[in-house]
Amino acid sequence: MFFSQRDGDKRPNCRPAWSLLAFVILMPGLLSAGDLPRHTVRCGTRQMEYLLSVPKPAPNEPLPALLLLHGAGDRAENFVQAWQSLGEKKKIVLVAPQLPREEAFEPDAPKVFRCVMEDAGKQVTIDPHRIYLFGHSMGGYLAYDGALLDSGYFAAAAIHAMPIADDYAWIIPRATRKIPIAIYIGSKDQLVSLDQVRKTEALLKKSGFPVHYQEMPGHDHNYYDLSDVINQDAWHFMEGYRTP
Repeated sequence: MFFSQRDGDKRPNCRPAWSLLAFVILMPGLLSAGDLPRHTVRCGTRQMEYLLSVPKPAPNEPLPALLLLHGAGDRAENFVQAWQSLGEKKKIVLVAPQLPREEAFEPDAPKVFRCVMEDAGKQVTIDPHRIYLFGHSMGGYLAYDGALLDSGYFAAAAIHAMPIADDYAWIIPRATRKIPIAIYIGSKDQLVSLDQVRKTEALLKKSGFPVHYQEMPGHDHNYYDLSDVINQDAWHFMEGYRTP
């Protein structure tokens, strides 16, 4: 099996500071947004731009939707394109906001995510019980916020290359629902402490959350390097869950 549960790599615990998350690796060929429509919505005091990918032909029924949160320094179009093939095959609506790279965004994030998804729901019929969340690096940091602080809205979440910081663990008991969460981490991640990610897994499990945890031997912080494998596994985990 490609994934292993443990490989023995040990690193000191550290908080993933926002400035550290500026590191991002892009693969050639992922820079064109193609014909994806761009939408803009006012969410409180913020003007948010997002890309929307709808499978074709769209079935005459509500579709599952996946909110995609990219890493710092990346672009929403790259994240959408990494998921497009699977989105077409599995009939998933993909919604990818362009995220600001600023700490001040974090307190607003859960409300902004709901705002963006509700605006996307005006363009295509989305099943409200099948709205999911996937984030990488900085986007993973924000995905924990969305999943745990709005656990009744998202059916399940998946995070690549990011733990919950020690001084932010208070968000775990704030969840009103034990939302299922998948966590992916490479054993050779240059930026993220493997020990801290393992600690996040343990905290979530101890609190009763269904956790699908995967360590990838030899993998580093580059999500795009293994995005096909990660995406397929993450969707296989998430698609079985619904909100009440």
